[in-house]
Amino acid sequence: MKHLFILSVTFLCIAGCAGTQKINKEGQFTSDQVELITSAGSTRPMRVLSVYNKQDSLLLRTKCDDVTPDSNDAILNNLIKRMYTTVNDSLSSGVGIAAPQVGILKNIIWVQRYDKPNYPFEVYLNPKIKQYTKKKLNWVEGCLSVPGRRDTTTTRAYAILLDYMKPDNSHDIEMIEGFTAIIFQHEIDHLNGIIYLDRRK
Repeated sequence: MKHLFILSVTFLCIAGCAGTQKINKEGQFTSDQVELITSAGSTRPMRVLSVYNKQDSLLLRTKCDDVTPDSNDAILNNLIKRMYTTVNDSLSSGVGIAAPQVGILKNIIWVQRYDKPNYPFEVYLNPKIKQYTKKKLNWVEGCLSVPGRRDTTTTRAYAILLDYMKPDNSHDIEMIEGFTAIIFQHEIDHLNGIIYLDRRK
């Protein structure tokens, strides 16, 4: 009887652990992340983390993980939509935002494309900069996570070769120049735990 009880407990433990691993693998977000993402609908902005808050600052200095593109992933879709709502919110309006700025350590960014007609916002998953031009631009930058200040950066490349994925799992590589290239560099820095203050003059 004792052996049967031990076997039953062992089976339940293994089944429970396997079930948890399966949920994490398929959902790709931790339970805390899911709770944060689903705390409101897609039309509600998320709180933007600030470098002036000690706990926020620790998150902002953490390198992010890649995300699995999946247009059927409801959690991912809600995060993407809420990030868009946040970057366009009147209280935190900007030209780009990265997932760690809203407390989600995943490689997702929104960027306003000033190099395209009507300056659309576009979302990018797992963006990587493959090449930088030697030519640099000095630029005055600000950041939603560093409210109340702007500083000149001197290390931004004039153009970059960007590798990225979209939510529908499509993949592309493109050359981006000028101000839009600076936005990409700024947001991708966030994914690597780097704040624009690290690049200032």
